[in-house]
Amino acid sequence: MKKNFPFAALLLSASPYVLAQAQAEAAAVAQTAAVQPAADATPDDIQKVVIVSTGSRGAQRTMVDTPVPVDIIGSRELGKTGQASLDKALQFRVPSFNTVQTPVNDATSLLDPYEIRNMGPSRVLILINGKRKNASSLVYTQTSPGRGESGSDISAIPQDAIKRIEVLRDGASAQYGSDAIAGVVNIILKDNAEGGSVTARAGITHESDGKMGGLSLNQGVALGDRGFVNYTLDVSHVGLSNRPGLVDARAEPDTLGGTLADAQAFLAIKPDAGNINGSPATSAQKALVNSRYDLNDDVSVYGNAAYVHKKVDSYANYRTPYWRPTDYGLLHAAGTPYLGYVPTFVGKLDDYNATGGVKFPLGGWATDLSLTYGGNEQSYEVGNSVNRSLGAASPTHFNAGGVKFEHFVFNGDLSKQVAPTVSAYAGTEIRHEKFKTIAGEEASYIGTGADSFAGNDPRNSFPTSRSNYGAYGGATWDISDSLLVDGTGRYEKYSDFGSAFVWKLSSRLKVSEQLTLRASASTGFRAPSLAQIYTQKAQYAFVPGKGIQVSGLVNNVSKEAAALGVPKLQAEKSNNITLGLGLKPDNNTSITVDYYNIKVKNRIVLGKEIVPACTETDPAKQAACVAASPLDQVLNANGIVSVSFFANALTSRTSGLDYVLSRKNLSLGESKVTLNLSGNLSLKNEREGSVHNPSTVAAANQSVLDATQEALMFTSRPKYKTIFGADLDYKDYNFSLNNTLFGPTRFRNAGLDNNLEVEFKTKVVTDFAFNYNVAKNVTLSFNVNNILNVTPKWNMKALNSAGQALLDSKAKDPATGMTPYEQQYNSITFDGRYSMVTYDGSQFSQLGRTFAASLNYRF
Repeated sequence: MKKNFPFAALLLSASPYVLAQAQAEAAAVAQTAAVQPAADATPDDIQKVVIVSTGSRGAQRTMVDTPVPVDIIGSRELGKTGQASLDKALQFRVPSFNTVQTPVNDATSLLDPYEIRNMGPSRVLILINGKRKNASSLVYTQTSPGRGESGSDISAIPQDAIKRIEVLRDGASAQYGSDAIAGVVNIILKDNAEGGSVTARAGITHESDGKMGGLSLNQGVALGDRGFVNYTLDVSHVGLSNRPGLVDARAEPDTLGGTLADAQAFLAIKPDAGNINGSPATSAQKALVNSRYDLNDDVSVYGNAAYVHKKVDSYANYRTPYWRPTDYGLLHAAGTPYLGYVPTFVGKLDDYNATGGVKFPLGGWATDLSLTYGGNEQSYEVGNSVNRSLGAASPTHFNAGGVKFEHFVFNGDLSKQVAPTVSAYAGTEIRHEKFKTIAGEEASYIGTGADSFAGNDPRNSFPTSRSNYGAYGGATWDISDSLLVDGTGRYEKYSDFGSAFVWKLSSRLKVSEQLTLRASASTGFRAPSLAQIYTQKAQYAFVPGKGIQVSGLVNNVSKEAAALGVPKLQAEKSNNITLGLGLKPDNNTSITVDYYNIKVKNRIVLGKEIVPACTETDPAKQAACVAASPLDQVLNANGIVSVSFFANALTSRTSGLDYVLSRKNLSLGESKVTLNLSGNLSLKNEREGSVHNPSTVAAANQSVLDATQEALMFTSRPKYKTIFGADLDYKDYNFSLNNTLFGPTRFRNAGLDNNLEVEFKTKVVTDFAFNYNVAKNVTLSFNVNNILNVTPKWNMKALNSAGQALLDSKAKDPATGMTPYEQQYNSITFDGRYSMVTYDGSQFSQLGRTFAASLNYRF
């Protein structure tokens, strides 16, 4: 393996009670027969609603027996959200699940960051039919929530292929291995052996952009009377949505150069400076197949495979003529005035996974052997741009390279009821991972690189790999009819950084027919991803007051990292505690409340840009300063203005409450009404102790973690989130009204005065869904999401008296004519380009009201 490289420039509404009741009854004392199915559920759906396969490696249990909180979301529920992708649908159904559409696109637009319990996307494990899904090859490097992390691309799974989703809100590294610190999302695929459906979808935003169209086919085919093949085909396209802000000409000269007159003249023609931000145009083609065949009464073979090809067309920030004085005659027609240019960014993604396995008895043990292969490959193209170091010889279209991740996973799982009240289980997982940075063409990286997105330099492009072996064992013991205990231990050994042992103990106590208590305690781990260890690149980023600049990201095994004293990455270690209770006053009412507390040690962070320590203007003093500064020597030797890197930088503590209340079977004339209330409240999400800085960084009085990085990790997700829904069923009609309250988020944006912070206000987004059974096998659905057209709103808040004085000041800068508030506003919004969400994003989408309709035909 190459190591040294030179550095180059739940509320779960719908018949919403399917999910909410199932979740509530996981902790409530009730008979399995008391679990009510949705009005439109099939007999198979009814069975699966009360059976949970996530959260324990032992025998599957009914919802009333699970000692940990598990949410069940049916396929109909996902469709009722009217959202175009699975991650967005989950955001409006699971209170502790959050995602964000970042305003800065390029590579990030291929997969938005998501998380459970404010723990970041890399601490949520994604399973498909209980088997690990491959991670994305992209690691987020923009200054936005999820910075420095990556997760699996759950939007790659076509929604019409999903039977249900089980969301485990608890640490589960002992059962499933790395990444399951915050929870597990298990996607269960459809398995019907006959019938199917065709669904046509369309949508648009209230601004008449973002036009969406899609068509999907799902069908089950019987393999005699012993098996099935169920397949899904899905094609979709979502058009560009643009929400630019108005640019303040007074701030442009300091940020981008030129004169005030230059900026005013251009902005008179393009008040938004030609900027395009919002949601990029996306097209996707998806295919999935799921199958099982019973060779005899004891032996069955199974398999599933999925593939998606996604293309995203987005834009970089517009290069105004006072920022880029020329395009060398390459981008505008001869004889026409030069008005700058807007580089395009095309990202292409291929995500694929396949699992094959066999289940059979072995010495009285139920045995499951499987092999999984999965991968994620992304390629990037920059258009309508130039490499300024090549001048008139520059091409205008660039292949900028890409990234690729693959894994091979072997699983062997055993379980057996060894006594009337004891079930034992054990298993192993062997995984091999490969990661590769793909080089771009020479013109994309040489010199200054393609303007807006420099390609991958071959010196930073190389393949890497690692292997790991894991083994686990445990047992569940029904000590009595009311008391259950489940214990698991796991050992993991990695080829590149060492080993780990983790454990989990959970229990459920039925106090009475109305009250159930549950608890779990566990340790966990998360291995640093190959992308975090080996990513090395030149990164374009907005520097407040200085425009777009290039900084360097060095990997953790490079000689530059060694020179800076950056240690190699180690695994994160966690301690999780969950305490919960369930109340069921009557058969129509259920309540659950769960408290969680998660401590993560050695948390991996992509640090802030470290800049030269020496800023002397006198050449002799500057030379002497550099000679005494290892940091400056490394920076100068590589010709970069700043450098960032991954490090095990801190210990964090996250705690909070999840709750679900459900009231069903309320009569309203001939109608039945269900009410649901669910939410998440973050009690604590903060750093504990000091930051672990490399010695050279600490000696230069700098830190890898500043207020901006801490805010992105700890306060940029909603402080609380509540979902209140009402469902009404009347004959062939279903009406659903869902209200999602997004609590406040706080940022300490780069460039913002240290005495201030930005707070996004609490907002409620209201969604309406209407379903009409036109005929026995035809359903028409209509959604109006964000009915009241609520968009993110923010303001600056003072942290102290100095900050308040700054906000109150009406004094204008003699050079720019701006008040201190206006200067701060321009600093964090790129002079107004990102006025609605700032440069860092917000707690929900800026697109406002959207409309969606679908027609489903079942056969």
